[in-house]
Amino acid sequence: MKEKILVPASRAQVQLKISNSRFISTVSPAFSVEEARAFLDEMKNTYSDATHNVPVYIIGHGASITTHCSDDGEPSGTAGRPALAVLQGSGLGDIAVVITRYFGGTKLGTGGLVRAYSESMREVLAAVPKAEKVLCHRCSMEMPYPLYEPVKRLLLTSRTVVLEERFTEKVLLHVQIAADSFQSLQAELGELSRGTLQLEIERENFFALSPVSHDSDHTHSD
Repeated sequence: MKEKILVPASRAQVQLKISNSRFISTVSPAFSVEEARAFLDEMKNTYSDATHNVPVYIIGHGASITTHCSDDGEPSGTAGRPALAVLQGSGLGDIAVVITRYFGGTKLGTGGLVRAYSESMREVLAAVPKAEKVLCHRCSMEMPYPLYEPVKRLLLTSRTVVLEERFTEKVLLHVQIAADSFQSLQAELGELSRGTLQLEIERENFFALSPVSHDSDHTHSD
């Protein structure tokens, strides 16, 4: 079975208070290095008065990835790299995170900083909603009215999203289907309609997001 490609479905933010310092972790989807850098700049501007804004991102999946991290003024190896290690272990890609710190007057020491930034990353990854990045085709098909309900039932059992329905002399459907389900659905439609129905590809090989279930979809704050 093909492994799912998981990405953030939307932004999320978590706040933690550790030894009087406030850590604000913000995560965003980022499908290119340019998008990631724009998000990092946005967070630095938003929290321009913070002591540190530690950036981390992973663009891509599997063997084709680009990673980046920085300690942003924290002691070398205590912020960016620990946070990146947690992110790499999550299986998520196309993701950018900024961990903002407002120093509270109590030094955490090297070990304390590593734990704080690692925990901040774990908490925001638990909070962010996840989506599956799926290679898709956009297709259309036209059918007589008697086939509409049977076709809709068939679509419900496949990895297909109905984008548009038009009802004139016939029913025209525009659908988005996972590329690896296209051939099987095409065959099932042909069987259902005795060879009269066929999907017409309008656009192929683009990525779309499909939400997946998750345990935590809320923002924590202290």
